[in-house]
Amino acid sequence: MFIDRVKIRIRGGHGGNGVTAFRREKFVPRGGPSGGDGGRGGDVWLQADSSINTLLHLRYNPEHTAERGYHGEGSNRYGRDGEDVLVRVPIGTQVFDGETGDFYCDLSEDGQRWLAAHGGRGGFGNSHFASSTNRAPRYHQEGSPGEERELQLELKLLADVGLIGFPNAGKSTLISAVSAAKPKIADYPFTTLEPHLGVVDLGDYRTFVVADIPGLIEGAHTGAGLGDRFLRHVERTKLLLHLVDVSSLSGRDPVSDYEIINRELAAYDPQLAERPQIVVATKLDALDEPERLESLRGRAKEDGRDFYEISSVTNRGVRELVFALAKRLDEMNTSHDNAQSREAGTRQ
Repeated sequence: MFIDRVKIRIRGGHGGNGVTAFRREKFVPRGGPSGGDGGRGGDVWLQADSSINTLLHLRYNPEHTAERGYHGEGSNRYGRDGEDVLVRVPIGTQVFDGETGDFYCDLSEDGQRWLAAHGGRGGFGNSHFASSTNRAPRYHQEGSPGEERELQLELKLLADVGLIGFPNAGKSTLISAVSAAKPKIADYPFTTLEPHLGVVDLGDYRTFVVADIPGLIEGAHTGAGLGDRFLRHVERTKLLLHLVDVSSLSGRDPVSDYEIINRELAAYDPQLAERPQIVVATKLDALDEPERLESLRGRAKEDGRDFYEISSVTNRGVRELVFALAKRLDEMNTSHDNAQSREAGTRQ
């Protein structure tokens, strides 16, 4: 099960209490106060982990409390600090305040950590308060409570290529043809109910990641169909692969489908409409009206977008599309690296 939104409650460990004690050993004259300090409570950390791709494990385990600090003891023995708690989350997890919605952090790199809740400070024992004017204090300090928070965690998938399009446009069939991902494939709309990631192997240790986003329909940004629940997964993709069914089996106009999806992207986030996009005509094996293909080709050309035609069932054009994607991603990465180099040179 793919879970991309969950609430959890975290608590830092309470600090241990100090203690009031006095030394009364036989050969220690005027022993004096000897109460040790309490230990510090453990912290709660969130850490991005590449081995996890869903928040499912947190749905059934929403409470995370660090260990409390141990109490101080006599003979100036300090209490042990509490153990920290590490909560692992998928790469791409955003953390918000569960009550106010304030944004805290974005865990977008493997191993990245964020301190979610501080442990409480340990209390002082009575030896801490001894002075020249107060040689036998008979009081100590209680440990302070740890921080407590409710957090909203939201996952945004990280992928190089995001597949978008109407339901049944052939997204799941394509990702299963080019990668080891095995999403559900059927001849009815909304077959895909959760995003799927697939790794495309180009050979020579070169790969890129493709995300199959559940189908969008008109009004998706307002909640129609599967709504905007999965639109946010498109935000982190470098390149959009817009699949359009050109067969007459869909009963829809390819150009209209293409325009509707782009309007939904723009309505959800104007920057998405400007994201690099490649248009792909799918289901060529079922094409019975060639003018449907040509009209879509002309519309994509008007927008200055690359156009490809494929049949995932017969593998027609799939290999060419994969290598075109790899080339485009290489160009984008090179351009990004050059921009960073120029920026670094300007700073120096």
